Amino acid sequence: MFKNQPKGLYVLSLANTGERFGYYTMLAILLLFLQAKFALPTATAGLIYSTFLALVYFMPMLGGVIADKWNFQKTVTLGIVVMFLGYLVMAIPTTKPEGSAFASPAFYIMLLALLLISCGTGLFKGNLQVMVGDLYNDPRYSEKRDVAFSLFYMAINIGAMFAPSVTEALCKLSLEAQNLVYDANIPGLCNKFIAGDTLDPDKLVALQQFANIVDPVALKAYCVNYMATLSTGYSYAFAVACCSMVLSFIIYKIGRKTYAGVSDKKVSASDKATVVQHELTPAQTKSRVTALLLVFTVVIFFWMVFHQNGLTLTKFAEAFTRPECGGWTRIAFNIWALATIVVGVYATFNLFQSKTARSRVISGIVLVAAMVGLYFFYANTSDPVSGLQPQIYQQFNPFYVVALTPFSVAIFSWLAKKKKEPSAPRKIGYGMIVAGAGFGIMALGSIGLGIAPTEGQASTLVSPNWLMGTYLVLTFAELLLSPMGISFVSKVAPPKYKGAMMGCWFGATAIGNFLTAIPAMLWDKIDVALLWTILIVLCLVAAGFIFAIMKKLEAATSDEATAPVADALETVEDDAI
Repeated sequence: MFKNQPKGLYVLSLANTGERFGYYTMLAILLLFLQAKFALPTATAGLIYSTFLALVYFMPMLGGVIADKWNFQKTVTLGIVVMFLGYLVMAIPTTKPEGSAFASPAFYIMLLALLLISCGTGLFKGNLQVMVGDLYNDPRYSEKRDVAFSLFYMAINIGAMFAPSVTEALCKLSLEAQNLVYDANIPGLCNKFIAGDTLDPDKLVALQQFANIVDPVALKAYCVNYMATLSTGYSYAFAVACCSMVLSFIIYKIGRKTYAGVSDKKVSASDKATVVQHELTPAQTKSRVTALLLVFTVVIFFWMVFHQNGLTLTKFAEAFTRPECGGWTRIAFNIWALATIVVGVYATFNLFQSKTARSRVISGIVLVAAMVGLYFFYANTSDPVSGLQPQIYQQFNPFYVVALTPFSVAIFSWLAKKKKEPSAPRKIGYGMIVAGAGFGIMALGSIGLGIAPTEGQASTLVSPNWLMGTYLVLTFAELLLSPMGISFVSKVAPPKYKGAMMGCWFGATAIGNFLTAIPAMLWDKIDVALLWTILIVLCLVAAGFIFAIMKKLEAATSDEATAPVADALETVEDDAI
């Protein structure tokens, strides 16, 4: 897996890890920051969040055009700089605005920062992936392209895995500096009290008891200080995102020799003359484009439900989930314990797959060390772990991706050997069903909870295991759909429209991300179990749609006969992953 890969892969993957760490640090707290800083209702904050996500996936389409006309390496560098500026603006602490957020200059400065981050991501994201792919135009490495993107995808999720824990630690640090503690019930109550709204008597008593203050004037001052301190903690996290961009820039520049010139080389006329392009008939072209557009329709619904992790699932963690966890599952909230589990998983796979006794011995030693380390974390972690913040649950999806990728690869490799591996469209359909099952877990855990409170926590709280289980199942869905979708596009897209079709993939993802605002708008309007049921129905309808047209989709892949050399040329000229 790691052998005989070009050095440029590791440089670009590490640069991407730094950038993704910064991005997911910001994303983990964005909704909470908007509500803490500007007292926005969930629907409004969700709309800003979803619009930002949509821009993040729309901008790579423009970023690819810029790189094609200018220079891939310089475009990526510019992207890092622009993202740094965006995070820097977010990191500057400002006074909490009084009155409407829309009358505050700080609100519009924040929107400008989000625009900078989305533009920088557009310049960076897709073009860095093109540079990775172009490393494998070299015949020495061409057969390792799929494995390379698996490693690259893992690097993304390693950065994402550590981000939520960092945000939690920094918020805790900021609060402790003022002798305060985090309670998910308090931010909403503070904002409502500061605004002069009437609190429910039970909620008011809870706020007074938490602050140990009864006097209204003193209580308001306490609330203002609490929210300012919490917002400062979020600003610390944005500052860490700035630092991660600096680290990404340093790695990218120091390792320049390993990838220099690869993506900016032009194909000579003599090379083109040696290539025989595979031409599709008009009917084949139409069939493929139609199949892709149908898949993009399903993809929209997947990203709409999947990216609830930063919206309604985070709100569920805040409003309905107990802030403590005991037993063995408490180590799931120790990021170093999760990293140890990942090391143990890969050591186990290497133990059985190694071809030399020396490698097996090393793998065995690492596995034993991981087991000892895991017990150490268990024995030295308080039971229960308390004071859990809502964003911490976002570490589970990237953790599961990193830990489960070897199992996914092994299962599909085994099925491929038996010639029983499902086609890419079938995997996408199965992914939608699995996503529906994930929200089925949430629906079961939400029975009897009722409508979400507009402020504070609900009277009934559930175990963190519901969210942890949901993220596990949703990760299975992601592994079935996301890489398979990109693979399907790259295989099926007509040679003349490869760039356009990959751009449409990003466009469908952007639309899906924008639609994530719809469940957020329903958050405190309908029973929370009904909300999850709606998402289940969307997943099953999308799955039913893709299975209904399965013959058309699979027929679109059966006429693929592109010559390998032609594919290599097209990758140099048109790759837009």
